[in-house]
Amino acid sequence: MVPRPYTSDLRAEQAARTRERVVRAAAQELAERGYERTTLARVAERAGVSLETVKAHGPKRALLLAAFELTFAGSEGRESLGERPEGRSVAGTADPEEFLDGLVALVAAANARVAGLWSAFTSAARSDEAVAAELDALLGRRRADLRASVDVLVAHGFRPHSSREEAAEALSYLLAPEGWAHFVKGAGWSDGRYRAWLRDAVVRLVAAPPAGEANA
Repeated sequence: MVPRPYTSDLRAEQAARTRERVVRAAAQELAERGYERTTLARVAERAGVSLETVKAHGPKRALLLAAFELTFAGSEGRESLGERPEGRSVAGTADPEEFLDGLVALVAAANARVAGLWSAFTSAARSDEAVAAELDALLGRRRADLRASVDVLVAHGFRPHSSREEAAEALSYLLAPEGWAHFVKGAGWSDGRYRAWLRDAVVRLVAAPPAGEANA
């Protein structure tokens, strides 16, 4: 007997919900406990599913990567923030100042979500070659995304203080999750203070706003 389409769709929907529950539980465990101390049993307990269900979505390194993608960008997959609807919306903002505000807000929110997981990711990469390879690939995509971000800044009238490559590297340093962790989690800054600092740092170290905007 051929399964009815709606039955297959329902099963697929249930499977997707279960996977998201497992991945979100893994994200919480990894962010709180780190890679080494996180166990699949604890993920199962937190997700409210069996250990075998978690193992079906594992191993742990696979859950780490899925958790990072889901937490950073809102869904699994290797799309960058700039390729997602919210990123395209920011890039399409005509006003230079509003564009910069949107860029900073987008990155700050992503960093707040992912800072704990980023620490787990980099820690795991030091002892797991497969995770290290994924981290290298991620950083490569990130550099490409940030070169594109410099191009978008230029398209909005901003004037880079250095070459495209140097500007992208400076942007990479400023927009890294470690910055959010240092200022907000470590120094106790508010999110608003961090965003204001980040915006000012981009203008001072990466690209100056259009002359008319700077003098406004």
